[in-house]
Amino acid sequence: MIGVEPPTGTRPAARSGGGMARRLRQLGMLAASQAGVTVIAFATQVLLARSLPQAEFGAFMSVISLVTLAAPLAIFGVADFWLQCFGREGPEAFRWVRPSIVLVMVSSGLLVAALVVWGLVERDDSVSGGLRIALAPVVLALVAMALSGAALQLQGAYGKLSTLQLAPQVGRLVVALLTGLFGLSALMAALGYALVATVTVVMGALVIAPLWHGRAALEGHGTALPRPAPPPRAKELVTGTGLFLLGSLFYQLGMNLGVVASAEFLSTEAAAVLAVPMTLLTAIYLLPRIVYQQYFLAKLHRWSRSNRAAVLIAYRAGTIGMIGLGLLIGVLVAIVGRYAIPLVFGAEYRTSVPVMAVLALAIPLRFGAASVESLLTSSGLVRQKVRYQALGAAAYLAALATAIPLFGVAGAAWATVLSEAILLLLFWSTVRRRVVAGAALPSWAEIRRTFAGG
Repeated sequence: MIGVEPPTGTRPAARSGGGMARRLRQLGMLAASQAGVTVIAFATQVLLARSLPQAEFGAFMSVISLVTLAAPLAIFGVADFWLQCFGREGPEAFRWVRPSIVLVMVSSGLLVAALVVWGLVERDDSVSGGLRIALAPVVLALVAMALSGAALQLQGAYGKLSTLQLAPQVGRLVVALLTGLFGLSALMAALGYALVATVTVVMGALVIAPLWHGRAALEGHGTALPRPAPPPRAKELVTGTGLFLLGSLFYQLGMNLGVVASAEFLSTEAAAVLAVPMTLLTAIYLLPRIVYQQYFLAKLHRWSRSNRAAVLIAYRAGTIGMIGLGLLIGVLVAIVGRYAIPLVFGAEYRTSVPVMAVLALAIPLRFGAASVESLLTSSGLVRQKVRYQALGAAAYLAALATAIPLFGVAGAAWATVLSEAILLLLFWSTVRRRVVAGAALPSWAEIRRTFAGG
């Protein structure tokens, strides 16, 4: 949001164009990539929903949601931890890279093994058991995408990041097309996802390699070589990544637990009914994540140390702008979804329409929360943020346990909206008290001048 980089003490590499023009180009690349990811992911889900029986689609989405929900345990908060460490330490943070990758390899291996064993001992539902085994490699792909995405952010390589985001989605789309053309089963589609995941892991490893060897050029930190520093102790690493692990886990709870719970306590058909609007919601939520997690978060870590004006502009313009954009998108989703869902996914998903109308209320709440959450993270209030996410997750669990038996799938939707509202209120009140308290917020005229001046 800001066109001026804080000084770093070393001369940065020359870049073409003004600061604002460069940022707009970078955001444009990410936006175009994210639009492609959103369209492809949506098309993939539509093809699978139309190609598979509703019960099989529900089982497939339930396991995918479970894998995605468990992925933070494999990533172990390392991707966000890298952004924080390099934002604070610059090139000296290379000392964290190798130990953290080893930590991720261990946690990923344990999680994949647990999913495979769970699938092997599953006796009541052989389809779900087979899907857990086949989709276990997706965990490794999610890990590779998270770490390689952080590596490219640190280098300011947003063009490569855009390409990397698209590649696995294109692979999944091909799998969905083949599933429809040849009438493949959910298990065969899952094996196709596993193949795409394997290719994604190889691509991610190639991207991460320069960071492993300490040869990556860091955006905003010049070309200075890191000073010799002792390697971190295991306790320091686990403590540093632990909060980011919990934060990511609580985020995934809000996105995926409703589908998993609907499959377990209602039916796989009910999970399919909820999975369709949640697919749309997941695609929409990528927008604030790309703005903050993939672009501004590394910069906010730097600005929090030396550019107070940038932080204040990010608070005022970012939060209000994101809530306004979320309101606009929410209204469009509620109106268009009424006609689009049965038309696109099929008449059997007509019951997803009222669920989508409820979930549309969560969109502006999530957009606003993403803005203030990034300020908590970059201002050293990660522990406080995670506490609030834990409260939101606890409220979500309690709401699901109460609402699903009473109202079915609609209850899961209302529980989602409630948890989003709680998180926004907690995040925003804390940022007002702890981050911008007592500060003279910039006027809108000043913000316009800052943007115009680049």
